Amino acid sequence: MTARRARALSRGAAALLALATVAGATGCAQIVDVFNDVQRTQDVNPVTPAQDASTAPEDLAFESQFTRDGSVSLSSDVTEDLEVRLDVWAYDPKRTMEWNPIGEKSFGFAINVYDHRVDEKAVLTEKRRVYLSQVSITSQTSQTSNQSSSPFQFSADPRTLVPTDTLRSDRGLLLNSFQGGLFVPQTTIHQLPDDTYGITLQFALTVSVEGTANDDTSFQQQTVYQVLPVAIYPPAD
Repeated sequence: MTARRARALSRGAAALLALATVAGATGCAQIVDVFNDVQRTQDVNPVTPAQDASTAPEDLAFESQFTRDGSVSLSSDVTEDLEVRLDVWAYDPKRTMEWNPIGEKSFGFAINVYDHRVDEKAVLTEKRRVYLSQVSITSQTSQTSNQSSSPFQFSADPRTLVPTDTLRSDRGLLLNSFQGGLFVPQTTIHQLPDDTYGITLQFALTVSVEGTANDDTSFQQQTVYQVLPVAIYPPAD
C-alpha cells in the first residue's frame, strides 16, 4: 500500500463529515429523489427466484472491506499527482452485517478530486481541473446456486443530479470547485435473489482531465473504473 493510499483510507471518516456539510448547500433531498428515480427506471434485470443452493452459505467467503468498516475510500490516479477519489458508505442499515437479500440496502457515495501538486486551499486557476460527465454503476450478484443477476444499474450525467448553479461546462460537472464534487447521500439496492451472499458494484466515471493548470487546450478524456464487493448475509431468524 502506498503512503498516499494509506492516508486516503485514514481520511475516510473526516471526508464523509465534510461531504455532509456540502450536501446542505447542494440540495440533498433533490439529489436523492432524482438519483433513485433514475435508478428505479433502469432496473432492467428483475430478480428471479433462485434455484436450490448447491453450497452452504457458511462455506463461502466474500471479502469486503466495505462490510468490515462500513465505508471505503477508493482512489485512482488520473495523471501524475492528480487523484480522483470515490468514497462510499453504508446509509441504512448502517450495520452492514444486517444487509440481507430481502431488505432494502442503502448507501451513499461522493466523488472528489485532489491535485497533490498544490495546496488544497490554492485557487482554482492553480489546480488541474477535472470534469465528470457520466456516472455508471452496474452490479453482479454472487449466489450459492452459481447463478448471477444484475439487480442494480444506474447511468446518468451528474449535471442532472445537482443544482443548476453548480459549476459545470460542456465537459461535465467540475469536481475541484469550492462547491465540492458530486455527493449522492443515499441510493438503494432492492431485493436480491434469496441465495445471494455477495454483490459487486462496478463504478465507471467518465472524466476530462486538465494536463496543465489553467490551460483549456490540455484536457483529455478517460474513464475511471472502481470495483466494490459487498457481502450479503442471511436474514435474521
